[in-house]
Amino acid sequence: MAPANGPNTPGLPSFLKSLKHNPVESSIEHLISLLKRRQIRNSRPCAIATTQLLRRVIQDFKSRDVAQLMRRIKDVGTRLEEAQPREIVVGNMVRRVLGVVREIAEEGDGVASEAGANTPQRPGLNSTISTFLKPSATFSGDLSVHNDAASDSTDLSHRPALTSSHTFHGGSLFGLFSQAETPKTPSQSATPAGSRSPAGVGPLTPSNLANLDSTATKKEDLKAEVLEGINELLDELDQVDEQIAEYALQHIHSDEIILTHTSSTTVQRFLLAAAKKRKFTVVHAEAFPNDSDNTHARILTGGKTNNNRDSDDDEDDGFKPLTAAGITVILIPESAIFAIMSRVNKVILATHAVLANGALVAAVGARAIAQAAHMHKTPVMVVSGVYKLSPLYHFNAQEMIEYGDSSAVVPYQNGEFVETTDVVNPLYDFVPASLVEMYVTNLGGHSPNYLYRIVLDHYSTHDIGVKS
Repeated sequence: MAPANGPNTPGLPSFLKSLKHNPVESSIEHLISLLKRRQIRNSRPCAIATTQLLRRVIQDFKSRDVAQLMRRIKDVGTRLEEAQPREIVVGNMVRRVLGVVREIAEEGDGVASEAGANTPQRPGLNSTISTFLKPSATFSGDLSVHNDAASDSTDLSHRPALTSSHTFHGGSLFGLFSQAETPKTPSQSATPAGSRSPAGVGPLTPSNLANLDSTATKKEDLKAEVLEGINELLDELDQVDEQIAEYALQHIHSDEIILTHTSSTTVQRFLLAAAKKRKFTVVHAEAFPNDSDNTHARILTGGKTNNNRDSDDDEDDGFKPLTAAGITVILIPESAIFAIMSRVNKVILATHAVLANGALVAAVGARAIAQAAHMHKTPVMVVSGVYKLSPLYHFNAQEMIEYGDSSAVVPYQNGEFVETTDVVNPLYDFVPASLVEMYVTNLGGHSPNYLYRIVLDHYSTHDIGVKS
């Protein structure tokens, strides 16, 4: 009797289970081996595994140095990218985590600089000039800012000394010539106006001490805030399909004929969300030979099979088929795509990865569909989560194409044909941005020309090269 697939089968569930009790280095090597053997593949499983591993790495990190933490994350990310360069989403999640660390570190620096900016007196000047520039109560909020800027940009050490009797009077510059000398109080004589605290944030007043304490607490809570940011990334991965499906009614209308491809769960939820209020027809290309079995199962039962390439989790129940929602579904081979394209109103494609220039890497057959749609002036819509959007530009598209088992195309039983012919089985296609009309992400619909703006919002320019 063959053993059933259990939790110990190499894959995403077994990796997540072992991640809880295995050492960090063992978990890194485990994920590297799973990526190399393609036991964890496709966008979402790789994104979840990478993010969970980085969270474990940060939990195990002992130092509070932000630079060392970022170097540690980059080192792990480089090893993962080298293990499987064609899984672009691995590098995406490493850069997203680096962006979380960088953002929290910059917020901590902002607290420290804000503590110095809120001091009532100018730091770093001698007592004579500080007395001259000390604003009155009327303009304390405005002049202190200009005085701080002047202290940073101008060297005042070579200016002639000014007497302490020159003070502002009622906010008027005419008071420079008429105001009498203001006697110093005991507190002013005890602490010169230009004195600085050891931390460089002004006199050691109770308010400044409180700011220093909050800054120290901010640094101590860095790891906790980074882990909270990573948890938000994991929540995004869990909810991305539901968020994309919320925009279905804006793009799918009644009585339309929609052409789709492969057994993508994102496309399935998108169509099911529109089927609640719209009646339309779906023409489904079977994606032979790599995903045809899963496409048949998705159409007939809405379920998943054991070799589902787009399986994002291990749920066995799958989704309700479109036919159960009252949608007419027609299954066609790829050879009939061009013939039926004249009747199609819209094409909806899933994607494996999206590049910053608007191009995409999708299951094989996507480029032929996009070219046929372009010939018939049919709009092509791509549904994809933001986590699949890469900030990189790949100038050699052939390097991103992965090839599978050629026996799926021509069996080895056809010996004479196999011996005289080179048979290849590409798993992915490269689709240029000129063939895509719109991207529907969990942030809404966007033109391919607008994707660079989303890249700038989600990635830091300092983290584009993980190895640097």
